[in-house]
Amino acid sequence: MRKQQYRSDALEEKLRTLNAIIEGVKAAVIVNKDGLLVAAHPPGNEENPYENPTSSPQVAAMAATLISLAEKTLDRLAQGDLERLMMEGEDGVMVVYPAGRASLAVLVDKNARMAYVLYATRRAAAEVAQILGG
Repeated sequence: MRKQQYRSDALEEKLRTLNAIIEGVKAAVIVNKDGLLVAAHPPGNEENPYENPTSSPQVAAMAATLISLAEKTLDRLAQGDLERLMMEGEDGVMVVYPAGRASLAVLVDKNARMAYVLYATRRAAAEVAQILGG
């Protein structure tokens, strides 16, 4: 039980750090392969789920579905393992990196320094994978 609590704290700390070092981060989440939310920053508000919509179970499920589809597409096209999934909208960009048994998704402002976002998120995803044991 204590080890699981430690993992939870470590994952939340990783998201807080990522939020602090990347200018323009709106939210960051860790989602497992089954579409369940593992951790979110800023944390969700159960009374007002629209305050941080990225921490909702629906967003976690959608992110897991997108990752699964991307992995299957790359496999079908014989392009190797998924390195990164990036979606760009009018108001922001979502970057998703595989992180072992989970994925790390970061939502940033459209004008964020993308090179730094990609670098910091990739490193954080590797650390998340290590925390989760794989």
